[in-house]
Amino acid sequence: MTGKNACPTMFYRRHLPHWQKADSALFITWRLSGSLPRQILASSFKESDPGKRFLLLDRALDQARYGPTWLKEAGIAKMVVDSLYYGAETLHYYRISAFVIMSNHVHILIWPEVLLERITKSIKGFTAHEANRILNRTGETFWQDESFDHSVRDEAEFYRIKSYIERNPVKARLVESPEDWPWSSAAKRK
Repeated sequence: MTGKNACPTMFYRRHLPHWQKADSALFITWRLSGSLPRQILASSFKESDPGKRFLLLDRALDQARYGPTWLKEAGIAKMVVDSLYYGAETLHYYRISAFVIMSNHVHILIWPEVLLERITKSIKGFTAHEANRILNRTGETFWQDESFDHSVRDEAEFYRIKSYIERNPVKARLVESPEDWPWSSAAKRK
């Protein structure tokens, strides 16, 4: 991605490091608060390779054996999808290349036009408020505080990540074909 609206390279750290490279796509994942048990989180820290650690945690999330699965509710999943498109088409915070809403986590692949922190705050803040309203919850944490993000290094990695995202419901044995999952960029948009 190039152009006058491209974001500069930036780095910041909370609990996780966040590295946003100029003119690079970003792969971002976030999950529902309480969606992973402590023993899985603790064992994941034994893995020194960040990619392997991510896959370990993502497999546990795909199984959805622990914690809330509110994103299974069609109204909430649709609201999250609509929010992603709003950020892209109305706010112009990013361009969407791929996304999937799973039962307890979200994956997106975007080309940012603003800083990552602004993107995640906008999406997670709005969707948490709306989801809690739908669920009749007040003042409770909806999303895990921090997100995982990765700056895409090259075209081959971009297409691997795009396929990974859109095939996530197939890998989790929820559907037979990526196009069958309604809460994904692989599905036909209505």
